[in-house]
Amino acid sequence: MERLSIAEALRQTLREEMTRDERVFCIGEDIAIPGGWGGAFTVTLGLEEDFKDRMINTPISEAGFTGVALGAAIMGLRPVADVQYGDFLLCAMDQMVSQVAKMRYMSGGKFTVPFVMRAPVGATGRGAQHAQNLESMFLQAPGFKIACPATAYDAVGLLRAAIRDDNPVLVFEHKLLYGSKGARAETGTMDASSEIPTEDYVVPLGQGIVRREGSDATIVATLLMMHRALEAAELLAGEGISAEVIDPRSLVPFDWDLVEQSVRKTGHLVVAQEGPKRGGLCGDIASEISERCFDALRAPVTRVASPDIPVPFAPPMEDFYRPDAPRIAEAVRKTLKG
Repeated sequence: MERLSIAEALRQTLREEMTRDERVFCIGEDIAIPGGWGGAFTVTLGLEEDFKDRMINTPISEAGFTGVALGAAIMGLRPVADVQYGDFLLCAMDQMVSQVAKMRYMSGGKFTVPFVMRAPVGATGRGAQHAQNLESMFLQAPGFKIACPATAYDAVGLLRAAIRDDNPVLVFEHKLLYGSKGARAETGTMDASSEIPTEDYVVPLGQGIVRREGSDATIVATLLMMHRALEAAELLAGEGISAEVIDPRSLVPFDWDLVEQSVRKTGHLVVAQEGPKRGGLCGDIASEISERCFDALRAPVTRVASPDIPVPFAPPMEDFYRPDAPRIAEAVRKTLKG
């Protein structure tokens, strides 16, 4: 066992997967600059020393390198692309949504598209164009699988599962969970490190996990919000309220059975997300669970999300924008009052 941060865990997994399978390669902006940072958040630091021909630096052209990676995947390679900031996926939306997500379906299954796109998300003092959580947008693009690791253990298992999958997989990573150091250390970072087993393992896409058991209310959250939900559950425990915290770990496929089982036990559901409430992940989960177990709900599902505005730059406003533990705890209190 070795304790690693998420950034270290992702780096180690890329190294292991490229060693295991010569078809795996990495492509993106500034991922293999000698003496550089190893991408925007150190994940690929030093990999160019061992995999010179499989660490491909690209121009600042997201649509361009996404197309290159798609072609490589169709021809039998297994690309892992790095978009630096999740916001920049918007520069490649035609390639991502109209091509990558649909090519296997449109070919009648003749093509496989083993394509992984890694995308850092979350508000971290960089303003509206480098801080968005775009997970909800890609729920509207059938063909993608979507992973959201909140711990280093899951970062390893989900990335391995993604690389070995024959479908395109988006891996969203929160910048405050990387645990990066030195020049890439983030203000406000959380410790998401884990003990990583030496043996090979995967976390299956579509398999959620109960992070904390409880009996009074269920909280569902991913990435940074999962950690805030655990903090909220601790606050509530001091008041005699038992909150169960579920981390779906992947959004597509989604472990609906796990959430339904919990809601049928507790009778109350709070869903937390970073990003605008309108059209967000919260609404999708609330709607599906309401349809599945309306008879078990003792109160309406409560959503905790960011306001419907661009991410602010001023630190106090950014803190207001991003939901925190007290706000999640208050939502649980509210739903328990019915």
